[in-house]
Amino acid sequence: MEVLYQTLGWIAFVCWSLSFYPQVLLNYRRKSVVGLNFDFLVLNLTKHSSYLIYNASLFFSSTIQRQYREKYGSGEMIPVAANDVCFSIHAVLLTGITLFQVLIYDTCIGISSIVWVTAIVCLIVAWPSDSWLWLVSVFNTIQVVMTAIKYIPQAFMNFQRKSTVGWSIGNILLDLTGGLLNFGQLAVQSIDQGTWVNFYGNIGKTLLSLEVVFFDIVFILQHYVLYPLKIGEKNPVIHEEVIAPLMKPSETANTSQV
Repeated sequence: MEVLYQTLGWIAFVCWSLSFYPQVLLNYRRKSVVGLNFDFLVLNLTKHSSYLIYNASLFFSSTIQRQYREKYGSGEMIPVAANDVCFSIHAVLLTGITLFQVLIYDTCIGISSIVWVTAIVCLIVAWPSDSWLWLVSVFNTIQVVMTAIKYIPQAFMNFQRKSTVGWSIGNILLDLTGGLLNFGQLAVQSIDQGTWVNFYGNIGKTLLSLEVVFFDIVFILQHYVLYPLKIGEKNPVIHEEVIAPLMKPSETANTSQV
C-alpha cells in the first residue's frame, strides 16, 4: 500500500506538472496569448502560492505536524506527501513563466499576485506560533476557493468566443489525469490506515481533486463537443484578432492614389 501510495502520488505529480507545458509551448509557437484569460493566470498563481505555503508548512514543520495530530489523532499520517510539495513549487514556477509570456506578447501586466504573496509572507511572520495549523488551513481554504473560481473566466471566455483556440486541450487532459490520480492517492492512504480522516484532515486536497475533475470535463466538452474546430478551418475570432490588416480599406485606397 505504501508503494502504491507513493506511485500514484508521483504519477499525479508528473501529469499535473506536464499539464503546464502545452500552454507555454502553444504561446511560444503562436507568439501570442490571444485566447488565454489573464484573470485565470492571476487567480492560478494566487491559488498555487497558497497551496505551496500549506503543503510546505505541514510537510516540514514539526510544530504544525504536532498540532495536526493533536486535532485528528496521534496515530494519523500527515496527509501531505513529498510529491505535493514538489508539485506546488513547480506550479508556482511555471505559472510565473506563463505570466512572463503575457508580459512579452501582450500589454496586459498585473502585479496583484506579487502584492498578494508579499502580504502572505508578512502574515506568516507575525502570526502566533500556537495556532499555526489554523493559519495554514486558511491558505488551504484559499487555494480551494481559487481553484473553484480560477477556471470560470476561461470557461466564460470560451463561451463568448465560441472557441477554445489558444487554450491548450493537452493541459486539460493531463490536469484531469492528475486530479483522478491525486484522489486515488487519498483513497489508498485511507484504506491503508483504515480511516477516512485524511479526506477531511486535508479537505483542500480532496476538494482540489473534485474541482479539477469537474472543470476539466467542462473544458473537454467545450473543446470536443460544443466548439470543435475542423481540420484546416480557421477560427474567425482568432483570425480577426491576429491577422487583421493594419490599415482600413479607405486608407489603402488613398495611399495607392498618392
